[in-house]
Amino acid sequence: MAVRLRLKRTGKKKQPSYRVVAVDSRKPRDGRVLEIIGTYDPRQEPSAISIANERAVHWLSHGAQPSDTVSKLLTISGAWDEFRTQGSSGSADSNAEAAQAAPSEPAPAPTPDLVLDTPETGADDSPEASAEVPADEPALQNGASEPKSPDPGEAQ
Repeated sequence: MAVRLRLKRTGKKKQPSYRVVAVDSRKPRDGRVLEIIGTYDPRQEPSAISIANERAVHWLSHGAQPSDTVSKLLTISGAWDEFRTQGSSGSADSNAEAAQAAPSEPAPAPTPDLVLDTPETGADDSPEASAEVPADEPALQNGASEPKSPDPGEAQ
């Protein structure tokens, strides 16, 4: 089931207030919800935001996708930061455990014969190399004349 964190409208006509809810993404806006996470009242100055951060982090860690507005509300309430720090610290612990469990082998050093020298990189700036083949003229092999360019009017 694809879970979304989104807003459910409540309140009277022309006086909206919202509940932040976890809901199946296929349900309608005001349909059955899995859990009410918080409230949002945009009419107050400043807007009133009340979100249970631990429940929001729970749903986010289980794969719930927040809507654009709810993601902004989660950032304001601090739940988004909690979720990000929880995810990064958990992955760092698992990466450290994996590094200890795996035997460490030194990576082989790159061999210099695999490095490609191109004129654009300027890797070979020695005077002998520049004297052998000028950059503007193509290299001629076995005393052959200059390569012919195809005639634009010639049919092939």
